Amino acid sequence: MWIVTPHPALEALRARIRRIESGDRPARAVLPFGVVEVDRRLPDGGLPLGALHEVTGGDGGAIDGAAAALFAAGLAARTRGKVLWCLTRPDLFAPALAQAGLAPDRVIYVEADDDRTVLACAEEGLRHGGLGAVVAEVSRLSMTASRRLQLSAETSGSLGIALRRWRRRAEAAEFGLPTAAATRWRISVRPSAALPVPGVGRHRWRVELVRCRAGEPAEFELEACDDTGRLYLPSDLAHGQGAPAAQRSGTFG
Repeated sequence: MWIVTPHPALEALRARIRRIESGDRPARAVLPFGVVEVDRRLPDGGLPLGALHEVTGGDGGAIDGAAAALFAAGLAARTRGKVLWCLTRPDLFAPALAQAGLAPDRVIYVEADDDRTVLACAEEGLRHGGLGAVVAEVSRLSMTASRRLQLSAETSGSLGIALRRWRRRAEAAEFGLPTAAATRWRISVRPSAALPVPGVGRHRWRVELVRCRAGEPAEFELEACDDTGRLYLPSDLAHGQGAPAAQRSGTFG
């Protein structure tokens, strides 16, 4: 098991590059995860707002896909304002989103016929400027489409989430193609912690930071979103042998 600690000189160089790229623009707002092990791996100390982020399930199947949707819901729940959720399949379960912190009265659903219409609706929503987050459920996301979403998010400051859903597992390979997203995440379901009494413990996810602009890939094992949309480092991993597991990094995707 390897523990990867960013070199101070490398961190200083990345900070300088970010200052050059931003020019005279003020520092952008971020949405911290509230988990130190995750936030310190993100260049701005959290998930940048006014940007596009990609999320997908680990194996392209329904179970990991549901976990990815709850991950996206937890992020959206911690923004301010209404959330626009654009989709082609009306199979979202509102009570499950509420358990991840996203109350039904905050969500505006837009059902479209195809990915192209979903992307158009999401782009318009991001340009609007009065939304906390916009979620676009799509199977394909080209570089051109992702750039348009990214630019629209930059203009309004809203959080953009491209939730990649696959009709067939073979399509999951498209997640490796480049896009303009600031970060890319892959969520997989892990076994829950054993309880001292009969029952099921809190859900756990393997959360992979597949790509991060000006950052490095990383992998974390976290407890699933609670009813405020927050993730947690499992108590049995917070100390001792579990601590390095939240710091593993490698090349994913």
